Amino acid sequence: MIGFLRGKVAYTFPDYCFLDVHDVGYRVFVSHQTRNHIGVGEEVMLYIHTHIREDAMLLYGFFSQEEYDLFQHLIGISGIGPKVAQGILSAATANEFYRLIHQKDVKAITKLPGIGKKTAERIILELKDKLASTSFDDDSFADHAADFSDGMGDKIAEATEALLNLGFGQGEIQSVLKKKADWESTEEVIRYALAELQRF
Repeated sequence: MIGFLRGKVAYTFPDYCFLDVHDVGYRVFVSHQTRNHIGVGEEVMLYIHTHIREDAMLLYGFFSQEEYDLFQHLIGISGIGPKVAQGILSAATANEFYRLIHQKDVKAITKLPGIGKKTAERIILELKDKLASTSFDDDSFADHAADFSDGMGDKIAEATEALLNLGFGQGEIQSVLKKKADWESTEEVIRYALAELQRF
């Protein structure tokens, strides 16, 4: 079983990348969180989860141990497979998700992709004790909690992905998006960011 892969990022796509490890290209599925930390040509190490199906062997990669651990917790819950777990990690950071579990915020969790009310309740029931000792960056969470509960996390993640694909850097995107917090749609986020980025 593969524990991690270290190599150069050859190509990136919305939900996966090609990682060149000694001239062998591995297709590794990644969340938006991990995708935002890697760039083409960079040497990276990704923690790996191997998912074996009848018709394929899929690799899921994670930039941080924290994200990898949360993924393992999620796929251990009935009804949540790797694809849904990856969607959750794309919409929320581990810190944000852990806090929602501690707050037992069913409403906010159901805003995550692929999660209904019953699944949200099951997630809280199964993870609240496992994550009881997890510490949080309160200041970091406070900056994003309100937006996330209103579904802003999805809009910002989708807009960031689109802007990255247009060639803008993660740092400059984040600096622009911090200037405004109230978004009606993903399209509005993109239009605003493009207008701001073109000023530089």
